[in-house]
Amino acid sequence: VRWMMYWIVFALFMATETFTDLLISWIPFYYEIKTAFVLWLLSPYTRGASLLYRKFVHPTLSRKEKEIDTYIIRARERSYETMVHFGKRGLNLAATAAVQAATK
Repeated sequence: VRWMMYWIVFALFMATETFTDLLISWIPFYYEIKTAFVLWLLSPYTRGASLLYRKFVHPTLSRKEKEIDTYIIRARERSYETMVHFGKRGLNLAATAAVQAATK
């Protein structure tokens, strides 16, 4: 569970850091602060990832659980429809290519 909390918090940190890195990398000691933050997250003594997960991530995910489930269901339905659509297009292209090859 501890590692799950760490990786979730670290993934959120990396996702936000991708955008904020461009804006605030000019701050003095930015990279040292970022390294210290990751070490704080990872340390078994400070349990930074557990703290952030329990205070911020878990309550947010719990509040938005139904919304997340709805998005997952929609994505599953859309992915099925998309695969059927592209499958039909692929079969049509293959059939057309076969007919053209046969006529030549």
